[in-house]
Amino acid sequence: MMKRARLFFTVILVPLDYLMLILAALLTYSIRFTALANVRPIIYLIPPDYFLRITMLVAIVWIVLFALNGMYVTSRRRLTNELARIFFGCATGFMAIILYLVFRQELFTSRFILLGTFLAAVILVSFGRLTVRGIERIALAHGIGVTSLVLMGSAESRAELHDEFTRKPSLGYRVSREYDHLDADIAEKIKTARTEVQGIMVTDPNLSRDEALRILNLAEDMHVRFFYSADLFAAVTTNTTVHALAGIPLIELSPTRLDGWGRVAKRTFDIAGSSILLILTSPFILASALLVFFETGRPLIFKNERYGEHGRTFDALKFRSMFQKFSTGKQFPDHDHALAYEKKLIEERSEKKEGVYKIKNDPRVTRVGTFLRRYSLDELPQLWNVFRGDMSLVGPRPHQPREIGEYAHYHRHVLAVKPGITGLAQISGRSDLSFEEEVRLDTYYVENWSLALDVFILLKTPFVVLLRKGAY
Repeated sequence: MMKRARLFFTVILVPLDYLMLILAALLTYSIRFTALANVRPIIYLIPPDYFLRITMLVAIVWIVLFALNGMYVTSRRRLTNELARIFFGCATGFMAIILYLVFRQELFTSRFILLGTFLAAVILVSFGRLTVRGIERIALAHGIGVTSLVLMGSAESRAELHDEFTRKPSLGYRVSREYDHLDADIAEKIKTARTEVQGIMVTDPNLSRDEALRILNLAEDMHVRFFYSADLFAAVTTNTTVHALAGIPLIELSPTRLDGWGRVAKRTFDIAGSSILLILTSPFILASALLVFFETGRPLIFKNERYGEHGRTFDALKFRSMFQKFSTGKQFPDHDHALAYEKKLIEERSEKKEGVYKIKNDPRVTRVGTFLRRYSLDELPQLWNVFRGDMSLVGPRPHQPREIGEYAHYHRHVLAVKPGITGLAQISGRSDLSFEEEVRLDTYYVENWSLALDVFILLKTPFVVLLRKGAY
């Protein structure tokens, strides 16, 4: 039932996207030849019927490009991933039109229509998909298309999933039965309840291989879906490369997709992005520097030692937001005293006790520093870190050496890539997140990196900063 419902909501996206693309083009056409006609005189009027025919053909090409971009897979995606794919799908279609016009040596009469259609397509296709997603969530919340599951495993391993499915019916799963293990009697009970079982889920990764195989065979015999909780080894095998050496297949595990051409693409993106942002933010950089100088003098820049990619240390640059006497770092003469005072504040005022510290109402911060921190202006010098190669525009939070010593082994997975000025954790709550939540988000980013995800995070960051969510 769930599979058919998911397939229905996926298939319906194809005609919906097609209609939204046509609507985007027609809306842009209407704006250009009506509302903007008096602003910019019309030199050449494109006949409406001709424009509609061309639009219908071009929209088919865009749908094909959408499909190639993986926009019609039946698996459910995170909203961020969905919106990023829409943006890149529309951008690919836009570039395809530009390339076609260049190779045909044709000069399209309206650049507004080209750019306007691209922007309108991103908005309307996103709106259409969000509407379908909302309808699907409502349907699932009312039990339509829900997969009824049998949970197999220890009580502890079942409890978290059971609670999650109960709290979030929109996930599309409902627990009908639960068992610790599988024997002949239980197998018969599950078979008898065939009409109310659409899937069997093994929740305990420590279940014996023989019993897990018996559960798999039962699911195959009943022709229902089979799920299992991956053990630690399976969880880190999302990025693999197969080598054939001397006729022996060897599987290499990679901690991230950021390897080979992915690494080249991200570094190119960082150099281009940091260069542009350094130019665009130069007035804010200058103004911030002047504010720091006039309030507390020099030095303007605070060099904060951090751990980077593969555990290499570097100086993360920030505008100094504290009084000199309280600033830690070897560049300051009172470093030891400032460090001792900071440890005292951490013990007395830290909002976080595990992994990292966050001090609210920090008495060491100046008035200008409070303002700079509130809007993350103190981090603008890190654009130079990105350009230089110490950091990336998007990545995990840069970590302090003293924090690393307290990390569990799996926490260090976030050191597989360069730290970022912003990241998935920063746009998902910033300082309001617990350390474990932050690591979980950063680990997801490391293992599932894509340029589309980077672009989405960068686009969302200004809104998070302006709302000042989790900033202190």
